[in-house]
Amino acid sequence: MTYESFYYKSQNLFLVAVDCIIFGFHNNEIKLLVHPRAMEPEQGGLSLMGGFVRKDESVDQAASYILSNLTGLENIFMEQVKVYGELNRDPGERVITCAYYSLIDINAYDESLLKNHHAFWVSLDKASDLIFDHYQMVKDALAILRRKAVLEPIGFNLLSEKFTLTQLQSLYEAIYGKPMDKRNFRKKMLSFGFINKLEEVDKSGSKKGAYYYKFNDRNLLNNSINYEF
Repeated sequence: MTYESFYYKSQNLFLVAVDCIIFGFHNNEIKLLVHPRAMEPEQGGLSLMGGFVRKDESVDQAASYILSNLTGLENIFMEQVKVYGELNRDPGERVITCAYYSLIDINAYDESLLKNHHAFWVSLDKASDLIFDHYQMVKDALAILRRKAVLEPIGFNLLSEKFTLTQLQSLYEAIYGKPMDKRNFRKKMLSFGFINKLEEVDKSGSKKGAYYYKFNDRNLLNNSINYEF
């Protein structure tokens, strides 16, 4: 045995996992995708979607696989939150996990896939019921989302392809957890130039209706713009 092989074999081994904080937007609320844990410890407890990293994949690939396998969607917005490695974070085994957060259009996923995984959406006020350190992951992911939403319009990943200005304002109010002035919000949002007004009208809320808009990334302004309202 060479020194190099002995060096590696003499080290402590542990498991590497990924956990996915998947956010959606429905009924003016930010939602979180969870499922009941299938094994002990904490069997039946609310858990984020996740799994172990295989030898033949990177952590990014593992997270992408979980997201596509769960939702049926490709090219989903996904970013790493941080690595969690407290000694006793998982009572079952020594596990270091890399957390990712993702934003999806809640109307676009394959609902049958979610049922196969026993996954369902909950309000953020249920996040404190999550097992292990998953609640901390959600809080960290929300903090990143709120910081980034000030610098770039990533919230559009949570909306359908077409939306009204009322729906857009409701999204930003849900992200920041506070009401916003309707007139100021619309004036500032339209001034950015990255949404196009469509001829189609949504009449589900009133007889007069509201025009639909569509995100136009070709007109995105640079990141020096402050999107805070």
